[in-house]
Amino acid sequence: MSMIAVGQKAPDFDLLAGDGKSVKLSDFAGKKSVVLFFYPKDGTPGCTAEACSFRDAYDVFAEAGAEVVGISADSAESHTSFSAKHNLPMTLLSDPDGSARKSYGIRSTLGLMPGRATFVIDKQGVVRHAFSSQLRVGKHVNDALEVVKSLS
Repeated sequence: MSMIAVGQKAPDFDLLAGDGKSVKLSDFAGKKSVVLFFYPKDGTPGCTAEACSFRDAYDVFAEAGAEVVGISADSAESHTSFSAKHNLPMTLLSDPDGSARKSYGIRSTLGLMPGRATFVIDKQGVVRHAFSSQLRVGKHVNDALEVVKSLS
């Protein structure tokens, strides 16, 4: 399966946040655009850099009418600890069986590490931007920000 492409309807999901609440993509429909970033693992150098970049731009995303949501296979407890350690304002969701990752068609890198991908989804639930790169973590944030600003 290939990765969800620009112009396609974003697959809905129902995942647990660090606070134990269930979050669905459809919760934001008609209200906000969503910047959805899938990342491999809490606390690793690249993922910490990426999450902190999203944190640093969080207010700009919010002003442009977007919610930032991160997804990895880590537990809700791991997300709570990761968020607290790095003062992350965005919602982090737990996808332990990888079902959300699969529905977005994100491939593993070298068959080992979960892929890193970012999607910008408009208020109608349509993908407006899709970017996948394991190493270019800064580009995820910068590109998403440009797209969000163009939507607002």
